[in-house]
Amino acid sequence: MSGAALLETIGLSKTFPGVKALNAVDFRLFPGEIHTLMGQNGAGKSTLINLLTGVHEHDAGEIRLAGKPVSFATPLEAEAAGIRTLYQEVNLCTNLSVAENVFAGRHPKRRGAIDWKTIHARAEAALAELNVSLDVTKSLDTYPIAVQQMVAIARAVSVDARVLILDEPTSSLDDGEVARLFTVLRKLKQSGIAILFVTHFLEQTYAISDRITIMRNGEREGEYLAKDLPVELLVAKMVGHERMTERLKRAESEQPAEKSAVPPFLEMHGVGRRGLMNPVDIDVQPGQILGLAGLLGSGRTETARLLFGAERPDAGTMTVGGKETRLRSPRDAVRHGIGYCPEDRKKEGIIADLSIRENIILALQARRGWWRPIRRAKQREMADDCIKQLGIKARDAEQPIGLLSGGNQQKALLARWLMIQPKMLILDEPTRGIDIGAKFEIMDRMLALCAKGLGILFISSEVSEVVRVSHRIAVLRDRRKVAEVAGNEASEDQVYRLIAGEQR
Repeated sequence: MSGAALLETIGLSKTFPGVKALNAVDFRLFPGEIHTLMGQNGAGKSTLINLLTGVHEHDAGEIRLAGKPVSFATPLEAEAAGIRTLYQEVNLCTNLSVAENVFAGRHPKRRGAIDWKTIHARAEAALAELNVSLDVTKSLDTYPIAVQQMVAIARAVSVDARVLILDEPTSSLDDGEVARLFTVLRKLKQSGIAILFVTHFLEQTYAISDRITIMRNGEREGEYLAKDLPVELLVAKMVGHERMTERLKRAESEQPAEKSAVPPFLEMHGVGRRGLMNPVDIDVQPGQILGLAGLLGSGRTETARLLFGAERPDAGTMTVGGKETRLRSPRDAVRHGIGYCPEDRKKEGIIADLSIRENIILALQARRGWWRPIRRAKQREMADDCIKQLGIKARDAEQPIGLLSGGNQQKALLARWLMIQPKMLILDEPTRGIDIGAKFEIMDRMLALCAKGLGILFISSEVSEVVRVSHRIAVLRDRRKVAEVAGNEASEDQVYRLIAGEQR
């Protein structure tokens, strides 16, 4: 790239208590380019953005804007210097009009009063620059998320932004809305604005990017021209499998094993939700583990939430036990014998202040109804049995679950669902953040439950785990199912190849 970088970091580092979040990172952003930042969860992307925009102060290194060292104490200082950030969740006042959002905090006035005529005219002009035409006097919440994104961009551009940072702006958009956003970004690029784009979608990365910087484990893995970086090599560098490409070249085509003749317990046909997950076909069979493999943002958790009724689909059909079913809520799913251990066990799984006993009996008590309480002695008996059977390391069943290690909390969540004698379990990242011993205990427990006829949907960002335990593996990419392979014939390299988009 010719010319000088508009925004640059040199040896940028940041440490939080117990975590080296960023380590000596060099980064360059040039005017008139779209530069995509890629990396797995925890790679350091958000930390880098937070340092660039004044959310956090760096510990070491330097940030330069237009060649001059800068240090922003607050996001307002970064904005005043021309660095604007748009986050996944639109950070606007949806109860105000479009025009008020575009000019919030800087309303033009006439004779001491707000000049609404000028505000409306300038707001319309700012949106027209983006090829957007709408009634700027209407409340922002009357428009869809895609339009709200355009309003946020119009606000950024209207204050002479030199750098535009977009953090996962397409996560809630459908394909048509993404295409419209990309048209706007290309126009902004031509005007000389430097755009930093953060996404997990591979196809979008190659559709919009001039250059790509890959982050891994808090460090910059490398900077590449998008046209010179094959997608399979991008995936390899993101996940840290540096020798994967050579192995993939030697890999032979494999044929998946035939599906079991046992009727599926649950089937999804074309089930999806606009802006959340493209229509997908999935089936979970009794006595089998169906693994979901894909990078962050591929649609794994979204699929799980559709299966559990936590999100309502707007397309497709679902059958449970051979009967067409509409799961309108998690309560419906539990009533049909489906349990769900969510990815964020601290936020959506455990109730930290309650005891192990109270957490374990929660699902069973909810299914029975609160007017049919389980006797305290019976609760204690069931909890003690679970602690023994699953090897939960705790003082006793009355110990607050929040005091347990991550692995023991995960076992307690598993116990909660086993109490309802489920026919199917959805396990979203059940081994994340726990020690290796607990990981293997949980995976072995999953295999034992399957041997007794339980169907399991297993999600993990560790492809090696998915390959180790799954009878079948559905591969997701960019919120679509792109392949399915038999577990006993799958290899880690083959799954990564499919994630990268290489045809079987």
